[in-house]
Order: sequence, then structure tokens, then C-alpha cells
Amino acid sequence: MFRNKRRAGALTALAAAAALVLSGCAVDSGTGGGDGGSEGGSDNLSITFLPKNLGNPYFDTSSGGAEEAIGEFDGTFAEVGPAEATPDSQVSYINTLTQQGVGAIAVSANDPEAICDALNEARDAGVKVVTFDSDTNPECRDVFINQATAEGIAKVQVDLIAEQIGGAGEIAILSASANATNQNAWIEMMEEYLASDFPDITLVETVYGDDDDQTSFDKTAALLQTHPNLKGIISPTTVGIAAAARYLSTSEYKGTVALTGLGTPNQMREYVEDGTVTSFALWNPADLGYLAAFASKALIEGDITGAEGDTFDAGKLGEYTVEADGVVLLGDPFVFDAENIGDFDF
Repeated sequence: MFRNKRRAGALTALAAAAALVLSGCAVDSGTGGGDGGSEGGSDNLSITFLPKNLGNPYFDTSSGGAEEAIGEFDGTFAEVGPAEATPDSQVSYINTLTQQGVGAIAVSANDPEAICDALNEARDAGVKVVTFDSDTNPECRDVFINQATAEGIAKVQVDLIAEQIGGAGEIAILSASANATNQNAWIEMMEEYLASDFPDITLVETVYGDDDDQTSFDKTAALLQTHPNLKGIISPTTVGIAAAARYLSTSEYKGTVALTGLGTPNQMREYVEDGTVTSFALWNPADLGYLAAFASKALIEGDITGAEGDTFDAGKLGEYTVEADGVVLLGDPFVFDAENIGDFDF
């Protein structure tokens, strides 16, 4: 049984404010230090974050952490992105940022391949590319900021649902988009872990809410209608788990169908407090954005190239080392429940 015993106070202080986002528009809060989007170069600390989609509380939080970091080293922060998380929706933004000559692009990829050509054109033009949260193919970026290992993320979610349903019964997965690199990797490992360690739990279906609240809400309703013996749902997406909790909280299934996955405390607090959800997990997305910003700075200034063994300073988070394939690991997932959720605000 998985249980994270670390005290909430041991976590890094969380960013209090989310980034202001407007669909298709950049949010620029830089006050100097970089070239402000002129030509890329060693002193161009103009860093733009490109999440899967705007208006997503998870990415609002990660962008808030990024903005905090970039403010600390006197760079220029901006955020752009599509309204919907479709495979090729980020390409036009990458092309525009390349033309603008930003110092670095930090992107959470909607698809591992769809944006590769655009990213490589950016790199050829001298723009550093950092992926975070969801990776591209490794040859399309300089480093990937991984929130936690895929194994660790898959394991904590399976352990939580197994604990909540007594180790036996039917479960389903409510994911984001069918092309999401990170979630597909987690789901594959969940399937392997279920088969090896929980033979009495049956995964009956995986559905996709496309990181859209209403679609995820409707998919939850459909799962419960299609599988009347369903005992639990895993939703490895912050939009999906909140939508599923909203459905369960006012339905006949509240208290009988377990729900866990990856969510933010502010989204899930009411559902934990009213008994709809027992526990769920996540890393600190503000720290994820913060680390991605410092990695971008290190690449721009030439402190790292993305080679295994490179090290760089990440402000309040300390020193990090680049691992194989250009991966930088933030840390382990954290479990939120009724005992600790009140200690967090993001």
C-alpha cells in the first residue's frame, strides 16, 4: 500500500497566483534582463511557455511557477497556446516564436511527433527547446523536465485505487487525449502493474475526455452506464478527475464508486471534504514550471547542453542533474487526502 509520509511543510512554497491567459495571445510580464524576443542568443532570457491548452488550472499553476522563476533571474516570461489540446494545435505558435527569436520555448506536447518539425526549425534558428509535463521525441528538444518517473506515477495511482476498492473489482481509466505522450506511458505501465500485482482487478475500458471538462463529465456518466459493476475510476488528468468528481458527487454512485488519479488540491478539495474522493496524487506543478524555466536559462547561457551528467542550479529547488536522454526528474508524486489537503493552495 502506497502512502507518502512526508509532511506538507517540507514541500517547496507554492506559487500563489496563476498566469493570466488569453487564447492565442502572449502574456508578457518581463521587466528586463533578456533581449525581450529579439534574436536568440546567450543573453536572450526571453522564455515563452506553450502548454497543451490555455485555461487549464494545472497549466495555470505551472506557468505561475515559471513566471516566479523567470522573475528571479530577471528574464522575460510569456505564455501562448491553443484553446484546445489537439495534436497539431501548437505548431503555429512554435513557428511564430521562432520568427520572434525568443531565447527558449518550454512546451508540454500534445503529440510526440506532430510538433517535431516545428521544434527542430526553432532549434536550427538558435532557440532552446525544453519540454515539460509531456515529452516529444527526444531528438526534437534539448531537455525534458519530467514531473516524476512514469513507473512512480503509474504505481501510485494503481495502489490508491486498489486500496480504495479492496484489491478486487472492475475499474476504468478516464484519460486526456488519445495522443498524450505522458498519459499513454502511464496507462501502459498501469496495465502492466495491474496484471502483475493485482490479478483480481480488471481494467474494463479506457476512455478519453480530451482535457475538456464537459467531455470528461459525459465520459464518466457513460462509463457508469456501460459498466454497472464498476468499482473505481482512475483519471490521470487534472481536468478529468475534477469532472469525474463533479459527476459522482451528485450521483447515486457517490461513496460506492471510488475515484483517484492526478489532481490539484484546489480543484479537488470540496470532493475530498464531502467524501466523494478519498485520496489522489500529484507533483507540484508550480515547481515543474519553475524547474523548466531554470533549465531554459541554463541552456540559453550555455551552462548545460542536455548531455547526460550536466548539472545546473534551479534556484530554491537546488541543483539538478540531466539524466539519460536529456531527462531532468523533478521528484516523486505526493498523495493528498483529508488529513493534508488543507495545507495546500494551488
